[in-house]
Amino acid sequence: MPIITASKTQPTYDVIVVGSGAGGGQTAYTLAMEGVKVLMLEAGRNYDPVKETAMFQTNGQAPLAGSSTLDKPFGFHDATVDGGWQVPGEPYTSASSDPTRQFWWWRARMLGGRTNHWGRISLRNGPYDFKPYSRDGLGLDWPIGYEDVAPYYDKVEMLIGVYGSNEGLENTPNSSEGVLLPPPKARAGELLAQKRAKKLGLPVIPIHRAVLSVKQDAERIPAKLHPQNPTAQRILAQAMRDRAACFWATQCGRGCSIKANYQSTTVHLPPALATGNLDILPNAMVREITMDENGKATGVIYIDRITGEAHALKARVVVLAASSAESVRILLNSKSPRYPNGLANSSGLVGKYIMDTVGARLGGQIPLLENMPAHNEDGAGGAHMYVPWWLYQEQKAGKLDFARGYHIEFQTGRSMPGLGAATAVAGLTEGSYGRKFKEDARRYYGTFVSFAGRGEMIPNADSYCDLDPTVKDKWGTPVLRFHWKWSDHETRQAAHMQRTFAEIITAMGGKPNKLDATGLQAIEPGGKIIHEVGGTIMGVDPKKSVTNQWGQTWDVKNIFVNDGGPFASNADKNPTLTIMALAWRASDYLLAEMKKGNL
Repeated sequence: MPIITASKTQPTYDVIVVGSGAGGGQTAYTLAMEGVKVLMLEAGRNYDPVKETAMFQTNGQAPLAGSSTLDKPFGFHDATVDGGWQVPGEPYTSASSDPTRQFWWWRARMLGGRTNHWGRISLRNGPYDFKPYSRDGLGLDWPIGYEDVAPYYDKVEMLIGVYGSNEGLENTPNSSEGVLLPPPKARAGELLAQKRAKKLGLPVIPIHRAVLSVKQDAERIPAKLHPQNPTAQRILAQAMRDRAACFWATQCGRGCSIKANYQSTTVHLPPALATGNLDILPNAMVREITMDENGKATGVIYIDRITGEAHALKARVVVLAASSAESVRILLNSKSPRYPNGLANSSGLVGKYIMDTVGARLGGQIPLLENMPAHNEDGAGGAHMYVPWWLYQEQKAGKLDFARGYHIEFQTGRSMPGLGAATAVAGLTEGSYGRKFKEDARRYYGTFVSFAGRGEMIPNADSYCDLDPTVKDKWGTPVLRFHWKWSDHETRQAAHMQRTFAEIITAMGGKPNKLDATGLQAIEPGGKIIHEVGGTIMGVDPKKSVTNQWGQTWDVKNIFVNDGGPFASNADKNPTLTIMALAWRASDYLLAEMKKGNL
């Protein structure tokens, strides 16, 4: 059962999975490994990072020195081959013309979705993060706790390979013994930041990232993940042997031809395909879920993006993992006389309480790093260190003017130069040229630092999406309209980020760039961090939520949502690891319900 065309689909499947990224990939893997016949529908084209990743090309070999363009927002070498905040023929709209009320919606139209280019930062939600309302009276509690998800965090980390360390810090959970891979050494700039930030009371510790710092243990891990399934063990062991350890030479956002970092296309899908239980149909944009007279889902209708033709497919269960907003769009467009407001929407909450990560950034130049001897500091295509939120107790005591927290990601080191680095050097030298410019370039190369905050947004009633009443995509399907608003909690948080970053840069002996003391200008637009979640929130009450603790919709028992949609809150931790853990947990429940005959 390989990657197929529309004419090769089966009459019916056990499960249709819509989407091939973190949630869809994990769902397909879990089900296929247990013998379930799965069809995965991907709206974008097929993509093979082993064949398509430009591992060793420099920016100088790329158009415009690799700089970003409208169709490649993260630069020429970024793995997103089709997609971005704007996709031709697939618009979305905003309910407000106010720039501060706009939402940026990123879509990756390719097999593997966003997992091909993401930052691989894999942080666990902590106990506080599942019960935020109980802690400060704001937002919503999840119907589950950390203890419910912890075993699945272990499973996902062992499957995909995550490096890092256990530090035992507040609400920053440790992984089980033997789960994490060893972290890479810190770079010179990271060590300086660690030393100077410590004086400010900030813990700078190894970050958790989904990159193989060493080869996986293919003899031990498969038996842990699939203890009663020798076939799955054999397939997974081979898939793990096919992955190489990182050789610290290429930005992870390009994808990885040696499979050292996690991508759905190199980690989840190959073993799932090897079972013979998975079909993958690319260029299939799902428009709606079909229903029978008893109110049960029967399958989906999708549009072939190449021909524009509509096709129907059947399955016992439909799993939406198309990304939180796209799954909302599918549910809202699945209208009928029985469901005039869309599927799973008896609560009226489909599309409500969407969230993104609070983001703000500040950089500076560090004289202590000037004229360093030439050395290679590429490392694992991203951060080796970070700062987890450190002010839980001060916040609980009411000493801060905002709720929730943020972690700090930062960039130092002698990474591959681009036009931005040349511009920064020119700003310091007032336009030197010739021999002097070469000397200045060597002097300042690697001396620039950049700090970025990634913080929690509290869900609010003013941030949601619905269907635009008039605008449709190129195939005639209504598009999403976004309503967005940051609260004072988020803008004050962004202001705190700015002050903290300036303090760190100053402590490192540097001069920070101009900061925004209010946070109003520094805070990134909604959606810009590409961490949107919510829209099909989980809960204990069908009147106040869309899904139950398993991501199963209250209204239609054979529809599950296995992406970020069911998130009841959006902690400062990057959501991808939690999406995968919840998808694995939901898939185990789905399997049990199928065996009982309930689905």
